Amino acid sequence: MTSSRLSLPTDILSAHFDTESNIFSKPRATYRVQPLVSPAPVSEQDYGHEALEMTTFHNTAPPQMTSQGPAEATAWTMAERSEWIAIAACCGCMFMGGWNDASTGPLLPAIQNHYNIDFVVVSMLFVSSCIGFIMAAVMNIHLADRLGFGKVIFLGVALQNAQSNTFIAQLPNNASTKMGLLHASYGMGAFIAPLIATQFAQLPRWSFYYMTSLGVALLNALSLFSAFKLRRLHDITGVNEPNLSASQSEESKYKGILSSRAVQLIALFIWVYVGTEVTIGGWIVTFIIEVRGGGASAGYISSGFFGGLMLGRVVLLWINKKVGERRVVYIYGLLAIGLESVVWLVPDVIGNALAVAVVGLFLGPMYPIAMNITSSVIPRRILTGSIGWIASFGQAGSAVFPFITGVFAQKYGVKVLQPLLVGTLATLIVLWSMVPSGPRRRGE
Repeated sequence: MTSSRLSLPTDILSAHFDTESNIFSKPRATYRVQPLVSPAPVSEQDYGHEALEMTTFHNTAPPQMTSQGPAEATAWTMAERSEWIAIAACCGCMFMGGWNDASTGPLLPAIQNHYNIDFVVVSMLFVSSCIGFIMAAVMNIHLADRLGFGKVIFLGVALQNAQSNTFIAQLPNNASTKMGLLHASYGMGAFIAPLIATQFAQLPRWSFYYMTSLGVALLNALSLFSAFKLRRLHDITGVNEPNLSASQSEESKYKGILSSRAVQLIALFIWVYVGTEVTIGGWIVTFIIEVRGGGASAGYISSGFFGGLMLGRVVLLWINKKVGERRVVYIYGLLAIGLESVVWLVPDVIGNALAVAVVGLFLGPMYPIAMNITSSVIPRRILTGSIGWIASFGQAGSAVFPFITGVFAQKYGVKVLQPLLVGTLATLIVLWSMVPSGPRRRGE
C-alpha cells in the first residue's frame, strides 16, 4: 500500500467478522495490523493509538497489552482408534475391580471352614483392603501430578478406578454413554468371578482360584501398557492443562476439593453405594445358605446380582436419558428397597435369587450417573482430582460396610443382612437429595 498513515480498510475489517453474522460476532484471535504499515517508521504512540481504536471497535483488549496467562487447553487430538483402545484398557481396569470385589463372597464359607473362624474375623478380609483405598484417595492428586496418568494407573486397583473414571469423564463425545460402558465392565468382571469362584469353593484346593485372579491382573497390566505406555494424560490426548499458578497449586487443589460441599456429598453417596453393592455381593451367599437353606450352588446368586448390575448400566441408559439422570435415581432407589424387602420377608430361595438379580439391575446405573453429575457440577480446575477422590473414597465403602455387616452377623446372626441393606438403600436416597444440580461451573 502507498498510504503512510495507519487505517482500517473495509477488506481488513471484514476479515475480523463473520460475514454471515452481525457486527457483534467474535473477532479472530489475531490482528493483522503490520501489513498496513508503510516503510516509514511508526512511533509506539501511533501504534498504541491504532490498538486503542481497534479495541474500542471490537470491545476487546488489545493483544499487545495483555500478559500471557495460563495456557488455554488445546483441542482433543487423540485419534478415534487410539481413543477406543484407551477406553478398552480402562474397561479392563474396571473389569479387574469388579472381579476383585466379587471374588470374596462365594469363597467366604470355604474360608471360614478351612480356618475355623467366625464372621468378625473373616470380615477382616474386607477391612484389610480399606487401608489401600484410603491411601489412594489421599495420594491420588499428588501421584498424578508427580508421576502422570500413565504411571499412576499401574499402581493398584483403587488408583486404577480413580484414573479410569477421570479419563472417561473428560472424553469430548458421548462421555455419559462411555461412562456407562466403563462401569458395565465392572459388572461383567463381578458377574464372571463368582461363577468361577463357586467352582473353586467346592474343591479342596479352593485357594488356587487366586491363580486365575493373577492371570486377569497380568492381562490388565499388559493392556494398560499397550494403551498408555506410561505417558502423561496431555501426551495421550493432546489436551494441555492450564499452567499452575500459585492459586492452583497442589495444596490449593486439595483445599478446593476438601472444602467443596458438592464433592463431599457425592463422595459420601458413592461410599454408601459401593458399600451396599459389595455387601450384597459378599454376604448374600452366606445369607442364602444359612437362613434360606441353600446349597453350595448359592454362589451363583452373587453372580446373578452382579450380572444385573452389568445389564443395568447398559440397557437402562435410554431410560436414564428419557426420565432424567437425577430423577431416575430416586425411582431406582425405591424399587431396590422394595425388592430387598422381598428378600427379607419372603422365605423362598428362587424368589430371593430373582429379587437380588433385579436389585442389581436397578443399582447398576447409580454409579455412572453420579460420575456424570460430578462432571456437571464441579469446577473444571478441580474436576480431575475430585473424580479421583470420589472414586477412591467410595471404594473404602467396599471394606467398611461388609465388615460392619460381619460384626452384626456375629452378634445377631446373618439374618440381620436384609434390614441393614434396606437402611443403606434409604440412606442413598437421602444423600442423593442433597447433591446439588446445575450446569458446569467454571472456576479459573
